[in-house]
Amino acid sequence: MSSFYQLEFEKPVVEIEKQVAALQERLKRVQGGKVGGGGAAGEQTLETGTGADEESAAPEDAGAIEREIDALRVKRERVLEELYAHLTPWDTVRVARHPKRPQTRDYIEMIFKDFCELHGDRRFGDDPAMVVGFARLGSTKVLVIGHQKGRTTQEKIACHFGCAHPEGYRKAMAKMRLAEKFKLPIVTLVDTPGAYPGLGAEARGQAEAIAVNLRDMSRLKTPIVSVVIGEGGSGGALGIAVADRVAMLANSWYSVISPEGCAAILWKQANEQTNTAAAQNLKLTARDNLELGIIDAVIPEPIGGAHREPKKTAQHIEKWLTDQIMDLKAHTPSTLPRTRYERFRKLGSFAEQVA
Repeated sequence: MSSFYQLEFEKPVVEIEKQVAALQERLKRVQGGKVGGGGAAGEQTLETGTGADEESAAPEDAGAIEREIDALRVKRERVLEELYAHLTPWDTVRVARHPKRPQTRDYIEMIFKDFCELHGDRRFGDDPAMVVGFARLGSTKVLVIGHQKGRTTQEKIACHFGCAHPEGYRKAMAKMRLAEKFKLPIVTLVDTPGAYPGLGAEARGQAEAIAVNLRDMSRLKTPIVSVVIGEGGSGGALGIAVADRVAMLANSWYSVISPEGCAAILWKQANEQTNTAAAQNLKLTARDNLELGIIDAVIPEPIGGAHREPKKTAQHIEKWLTDQIMDLKAHTPSTLPRTRYERFRKLGSFAEQVA
């Protein structure tokens, strides 16, 4: 898998992939030589030696090359599995930010059917960083909400690199109230480094918009399930994640602040050393969040991350969403706000033992 973007810790894998690519080219040449090397012309070349070298006189064994390629592929999978089984928190953040990692629109296309996008907050305008619309999850009609970072440079700029404005959060909340009216479950996909911190966003009430979402989502009498698919940064993530059930993909992160932001506050500078220390102490990985009781489940990713096998990752997300919605639909709608409130009230609770 060649790409201009390479994670530092994946260098051993990249080297193996280069070897595989080189062997595949050799195999093509050998197989091409066998196909086109017969006939009188080929015999004449071998007899006279015209244009032939030592390698042509003793052709390579295609079967041997194929076996070597298979062995390298097995080695690649083994190395990938080893690397991803021992990721540091800072490396996890890097994987979550991989430019080829699937985003909300990718998962909508792979998981949901009949998606009908809705726009605008009825106050200021539309925010492309927040994707909202009705769709079907299997046979269940749902409302889908998610952050969108963008792929191309133009789209990234338009989406503010996944940092939503207040109109994005107001759009999401308005459509959630509509979903409650029609008794539809709500699915949210979180992938943001944080809410947009610009002057315009602050002037239009960024903090107030997120606060209203936190309050009103806790009161909705309809099932809400949320998945952190990449980055889950601060209030920007929580603004659409006050849910009955919350899960994280294995290589995503969820925290009150990004490692760089934490490093800049604590050590007055963000570099490799301070970012690594901040990521370690923030307890931001999926495993850490599960142990702390902040999330309910960790959704597995294929070996090497979601960016290597998006469809397989989407299948894992779809199964978890389907199971949770089926379970929550069995609950009486009026009881959901109370259990949701109690779920979030328990976060951060601890007990002290007096010696």
